[in-house]
Amino acid sequence: MITEHQLSDVIGSTAVGPDGKLGTVGEVYLDDETGRPEWATVRTGMFGTKEAFVPLADADISGEELRVPYAKDKVKNAPHIESEGHLSPAEETELYRYYGLAGGTGTDVTDTTRTTTTDTTRGAVGHDTSGPTTDDAMTRSEEQLHVGTQRVETGRARLRKYVVTENVSQTVPVSHEEIRIEREPITDANVGNALDGPAISEEEHEVVLHGERPVVEKGAVPVERVRLDTQTVTEQETVTEQVRKEQVELDTDGTDGTGTRR
Repeated sequence: MITEHQLSDVIGSTAVGPDGKLGTVGEVYLDDETGRPEWATVRTGMFGTKEAFVPLADADISGEELRVPYAKDKVKNAPHIESEGHLSPAEETELYRYYGLAGGTGTDVTDTTRTTTTDTTRGAVGHDTSGPTTDDAMTRSEEQLHVGTQRVETGRARLRKYVVTENVSQTVPVSHEEIRIEREPITDANVGNALDGPAISEEEHEVVLHGERPVVEKGAVPVERVRLDTQTVTEQETVTEQVRKEQVELDTDGTDGTGTRR
């Protein structure tokens, strides 16, 4: 017999009959007056989409297995009841009669209705109210921000050569010849030259004068080599983005989470 202290072990356990596994225990129904576990729902079928009621009077919990003395077909073909958390006397009478248990006449079950309870210590088999049956837990997900870098083109640079003209001044020394008259007295050394020629005559001497002038020549010569190159500069940049995450909250419907109705 299952006691109220074993509820956390029963919910979510695997129901096993004489001929093997029956399914997973989803809910346990308590007696309203005694609080004693009376019924358990077992998810059967290929995908566990069908729930069948199994009496707990002769059941026993061993590890994660709930052992009941009922075969697969017996449990699978049990009356289908949409209890919505509470068994009426008529529904319980129908179940008693099906399993051949005392109380099947309907005279002893007027005040013996049942209340569902959920497990607060271990994962119970969930029921997705918006879709198919799930396993013994729901998955909470959240978005995570993964920031990396991507190499993109940010601009272009061009190296262009063009010609400009500027004035350059440079000082260069230049020389020229100037005329000057030299006079020397008649001496014994030069008297012969002085008396050479007519005594009185007209005469002309010519001297060619020379001078320097600046001469400019231009020529192109290489002065340097210029090329384009890149360098990598690393800096810190803060990235801000919104991420979503799921939160889980408990919503009880008429119970306080331990099987006691409020």
